[in-house]
Amino acid sequence: MNRGIMTSISAIALAQGLKILTHKKVSGKWSLKPIMQTGGMPSSHSAGVASLASYVAANRGTRHIETSIAVVFGSIVMYDAQGVRRHTGEIARLVNDLEDNIETISGDFPSLEFVKREKELKELLGHQPLEVLVGALFGIFYGLASARLEDRKQDQIEA
Repeated sequence: MNRGIMTSISAIALAQGLKILTHKKVSGKWSLKPIMQTGGMPSSHSAGVASLASYVAANRGTRHIETSIAVVFGSIVMYDAQGVRRHTGEIARLVNDLEDNIETISGDFPSLEFVKREKELKELLGHQPLEVLVGALFGIFYGLASARLEDRKQDQIEA
């Protein structure tokens, strides 16, 4: 398989795994749930796109069109992760709170028909800017390490 794809996918997987450790540090409890959740520290989206961009830059050079594509694509993904998706999660939190308040009020007014949803809206969708930054830094170092490892293997083959 393409080394750039493998680098990006493995960076995503490692970043998701790191969320177990950060969850333990924050909550004091071990849980595997963060592996399957969006949001959290570090951003696996950022790690994936940053590792790909840095891997391509290390192999093709910073002036190559493939590097430009990877950097622009990665920038959009990271902006979306800490912008639109984070704000969507904040809106979901407000809607869930509003629904709880309406439920409380409806108990005082029997004529007000209120049916509570079975599931609340998902609130943890995006990332705080620091989570995106840490994911991007992890991805950059991981992508550069992957490119360097590939160079070493190539040098051994040629020797």
